[in-house]
Amino acid sequence: MMKGCCGDVTKWTDRGPREASSAAFTSRSRALDLCRQVPRLGTIHHVEGSMDRWLDIPEENYFHLHYNLPPALLLTIAYYPLCTKIDIYKIIFLILIAVVSTTPWDSYLIHRRIWTYPPNAIVGPTLFKIPAEEIFFFVIQTYNTSILYLLASKPTLHTIYLSNESPGHRNRKLRTRRWLGISLLIALILFGIGLVIRGAEGLYLGLIIVWAGPFILLLWSLSYQLLLGLPKSNTVLPILLPTFYLWAVDTIALRRGTWVIESGTKLGVHLWAGLDLEEAFFFVVTNTLIVFGLVAFDNALAILDAFPNLFSTVPPLPSPLLLVKALFVSTTRYDQNRIIGLEEAFRRLWRKSRSFYLASGFFQGRLRLDLIILYSFCRVADDLVDEASSGVEARHWISKLTEFLDICYATNPDKLQRRSDFITHIFPAKTHSSLLLLPTELLSPTPLYDLVKGFETDLAFSDATFPIQDEQTLQIYGSRVAGTVAELCLELAFYHSWEQTTDEQRRKIIQSGGWMGIALQYVNISRDISVDAKNGRVYLPTNWLVSVDLRAEDVLQDPIGSGVEALRQQLLDKAMGIYNEAKNAIERLPSESRAPMRVAVESYVEIGRVLQEGRYKLKAGRATVPIVRRLRVAWAALRKG
Repeated sequence: MMKGCCGDVTKWTDRGPREASSAAFTSRSRALDLCRQVPRLGTIHHVEGSMDRWLDIPEENYFHLHYNLPPALLLTIAYYPLCTKIDIYKIIFLILIAVVSTTPWDSYLIHRRIWTYPPNAIVGPTLFKIPAEEIFFFVIQTYNTSILYLLASKPTLHTIYLSNESPGHRNRKLRTRRWLGISLLIALILFGIGLVIRGAEGLYLGLIIVWAGPFILLLWSLSYQLLLGLPKSNTVLPILLPTFYLWAVDTIALRRGTWVIESGTKLGVHLWAGLDLEEAFFFVVTNTLIVFGLVAFDNALAILDAFPNLFSTVPPLPSPLLLVKALFVSTTRYDQNRIIGLEEAFRRLWRKSRSFYLASGFFQGRLRLDLIILYSFCRVADDLVDEASSGVEARHWISKLTEFLDICYATNPDKLQRRSDFITHIFPAKTHSSLLLLPTELLSPTPLYDLVKGFETDLAFSDATFPIQDEQTLQIYGSRVAGTVAELCLELAFYHSWEQTTDEQRRKIIQSGGWMGIALQYVNISRDISVDAKNGRVYLPTNWLVSVDLRAEDVLQDPIGSGVEALRQQLLDKAMGIYNEAKNAIERLPSESRAPMRVAVESYVEIGRVLQEGRYKLKAGRATVPIVRRLRVAWAALRKG
């Protein structure tokens, strides 16, 4: 908070220069002290005789431009490629709240002479006696802390931190911590009221508590589930980093005399030399308010997105009224099974695919949730077949998956109950949530049935045969196990978009997406030659093997030989050719999914580029892309917009 000169300066502004000279300071040095205490934002006139000349203040002493604007610019550059419309909405919303809620409090303190600003020591207009520089600080602090929070929480799926608090659910610890927090905050507010009533040295600290305490109490009461559940990197870090920075900046300002606090209203305790306890506490409190406000915003969005049964449609930028309505929904109405299912799907994504996990953080709202569920279903279905103890068991699961789809796409009025009963009686418990949550009502049946047919190709390897005879069968296989998934992803992207596209436009884009899926599957096969060989599988076409005097059995024995490496590069060339032909379709996707889809594609294609270069590290037999390179690729993909 940019404080003005207090105490002696107040006397100076109230009594006039001559009275202030005799009452507030008695020497030339004290007058110079006074000049150092004003905000160095312009020119200041000396008060005593020989000092009646203009003192030119250096431009570098424009304090906020010097210390707060550079971090804002750096944070803007860092976050710009990640920024979405909802992020801009959050920031503007928080800034407006910060200005509106802080202005009356700040104005009150100035009117009460807790601190003040000499008229000739500020630049620009005032609002209720608050200088424009002070209002600018409200904005810049909120902006910087908000960007830090958004950076830290980008990968986080806030929905999985919600919890149903009905008596039947095990949430006693959560409820206890909620009421403990409420009790502590009420006690703190009462303590602040006591300081204000007593006045004197504790007045400033009391006014901070009485102003901020009720806001923090309200935000805690509404969003305690996320505040308690989110990783500390999402909550504590965005509070502490700007707080430590502002402590350092404020220390510099106080030591230089850029501003001071009225000695009669502070405790006189210092966190360290030059930093008053009240100042340190103020920055902790204000950054806490900002982060709590952002968490409450995300809490409301998580509720809106997670429960279609409570909110059938959610606009891209929900109104403040809708956000408040979501926050006031009783936790007993939360669908706990859906929350658990989303958490399981998200954990599965994190464990199984780092590339798609990275990309998932850039999708928004219900589209992100449905894509995560779709990935989880595909992974669960694949694992049922791959991890079967025998070919007979694998065929059993293929049959049951087909039967599951038949039930989902039946027209029976009781199909939802039949679907639920079928899943719980037939499939393993670990698969239930993925099967139950799959949004088949939003997806075409053909890609899902084709996906199951693709598993039959994998099953053929268990009979000691090699079904990928030529490039055509390889393409059909890639289309079934990957092209279908890409098509389903795009169907979800179009369903959740508020932008208008024609059926023909969607058809062409989805068709190109299917080809892109084939390209990514080719990259996957190229990467996993050694891993697949250990499992008795060779996806390189048999006629390709013959062309380099190899058999599938030879690949099983030596999956890293020179002949195999040549075929790996041939397959990668095919993948890159398809990728180059299909990638332009990404630019015709709805705006909200365009950049995230590009990240998903480019992150996976980068594996192919690494394989082509031949310089890579193996992890569990697979080539990996270093995390720094992966982030660089994602950054470049996002910058294209």
